[in-house]
Amino acid sequence: MRVLVQLVNNALVTIEGKEKSQIGKGLVLYLGIEKADADKDIQYLIDKIITLRIFPNKKDKFDKSLSDEEGELLIISQFTLFADVSKGRRPYFKRAETPLKASFLYNKFVEAISSAYKRDKIKTGKFGAKMIVNQENLGPVTIILSSRNEQ
Repeated sequence: MRVLVQLVNNALVTIEGKEKSQIGKGLVLYLGIEKADADKDIQYLIDKIITLRIFPNKKDKFDKSLSDEEGELLIISQFTLFADVSKGRRPYFKRAETPLKASFLYNKFVEAISSAYKRDKIKTGKFGAKMIVNQENLGPVTIILSSRNEQ
């Protein structure tokens, strides 16, 4: 699994012109699911995300976590995080999980992080939908997390 984490002041997801979800200060998570991902990948990333110290303190140093700030989360499915563009010009998604299994793991991730954090502070997009995501990045701070040792 791979997660692109972005620190935001706020974010909004619309689908087919209708507002789906909105958060205030917190993190937008773009979640990509790779073939062979399993429960251990979910738990590893959740532990990292909740305790990752990327919120600034009063001296503007990375010192506070999502838990410390009681921030909100917006989770968006993002299979394109596994795009391979090493050959040609068109992305190839060989490593991305099939939609059926990816949907299952995405929902499992959302449920697991809702149990580990504050359920009322977690919002989502819609798996497989064409979404418009508007966000006001803070910093900007963008971190890529992987459940595998590729960083």
